[in-house]
Amino acid sequence: MDSMRIAAIVLIVAGALGLAYGSFRYSKDTHEAKIGPVELAVKEKETVNVPQWAGIGAIVCGGALLLVSLKR
Repeated sequence: MDSMRIAAIVLIVAGALGLAYGSFRYSKDTHEAKIGPVELAVKEKETVNVPQWAGIGAIVCGGALLLVSLKR
């Protein structure tokens, strides 16, 4: 497979996952404090919403790339 087909498939899969899930969460360590033997760490959970237009756009762009790569 050439790189254009791989990019097209990745875009289609990413767009489909974006439409299916709509958002994803991750946690990050934001603050650490060490006071003697006591250590404090704060983990924040962040949520990123994926807009529907981004998922649809990724699928359309992936489909267009796939069609162009098949014509070559």
